[in-house]
Amino acid sequence: MKIVVQVKLMPEAEQAAALRSTLRTVNDLACWVSQVAFARGVPREYELRKHTYAHLKAEGLGAQAAQHVIKKVRDAYTTLHAGHLGKPRSRRRLKAESKPIAFRPEAAQPYDDRCLSWQYDQQTVSIWTTAGRIKNVSFVCSADALKVLQQYRKGESDLIERDGVFYLIATCDVPEAEQYEPDGFIGVDLGIANIATTSTGYQAAGRGLGRYRKRQLDLRAKLQKKRTKSAKRRLKERSRRETRHVKNTNHIIAKTIVTEAERTAHGIALEELKGIRRRVRLRKPQRVQLHSWAFAQLGDFIVYKARRAGVPLVYVDPAYTSQTCADCDHLDKKNRVDQATFICRNCGVVAHADRNASRNIAARGAAVWTAGRESRVPATP
Repeated sequence: MKIVVQVKLMPEAEQAAALRSTLRTVNDLACWVSQVAFARGVPREYELRKHTYAHLKAEGLGAQAAQHVIKKVRDAYTTLHAGHLGKPRSRRRLKAESKPIAFRPEAAQPYDDRCLSWQYDQQTVSIWTTAGRIKNVSFVCSADALKVLQQYRKGESDLIERDGVFYLIATCDVPEAEQYEPDGFIGVDLGIANIATTSTGYQAAGRGLGRYRKRQLDLRAKLQKKRTKSAKRRLKERSRRETRHVKNTNHIIAKTIVTEAERTAHGIALEELKGIRRRVRLRKPQRVQLHSWAFAQLGDFIVYKARRAGVPLVYVDPAYTSQTCADCDHLDKKNRVDQATFICRNCGVVAHADRNASRNIAARGAAVWTAGRESRVPATP
């Protein structure tokens, strides 16, 4: 399983200037390579190298750096075309395909082990720049991240600059833990009023996050009206801050759910929510909440944390889980009295609506796991 680890570089003034100059140079040359590729109909990487490699070397790039610039450009065009594969030619696609791909001055530049070496004990790196190789560039990260880097770092690392701060993003190939046989399943009901509710009683309320996003939305509206440079700068800062806040919240929720499942030797049953934005019809005020909440991100966090811990995970169909009684299986639209209340019209049980739904998801998860296990067992002759 591949994960990425981000470390923050702490270069001295001269080292920072060299890193900044390097990123500007390689991305300017990447724009030139992109123009050549576009003019020649985006040839294969080997053919593109014949037209650009000598020029990149003459501009002062090392052999590996030149190779990475060419590969970065070719990969960018591959991603552009793959992202629209099988989709109608929208106006945005036509606009993107009508001109060469441009690279931002601070865009990521890949490094391999011949251009970048790590000294984990000293927490420093030695890295190639256009001013020569600079050594003893300090980096900081958490103890867990450092341990993962030491044990599992593999492949390339990307150098990026964000708001004047340099980061290295390393790829780590972490082995998955062996799955155990679950002693039942924890159902996870995802929502907006309550971000996540589990069948074991854990509930992550969405009120605080909703208020935070409402404040950010109001502030964005005020800043957008000003249309000044400082307002645009603050808009960018606020956007990144909100993204980090939501990501941290989702990490905490996912870790809590996976830890509980691992501690109790249970599996996790998640709702299959692909295409929910196309299926759900909401009033205009509610659309902001639906489309701004990171459904996929929270699900992805739960999945990769479960895989690292060896926790079994299954997806289930969430249809009618909020209208079906978890005790007697009676299905009735009227069972769902309001957003928070569930009262069964058949057996009279009263429960929290999300808790009831999570119990139904847990039951479906167990059924899916049992059916999958039976299909995996070979038939006896």
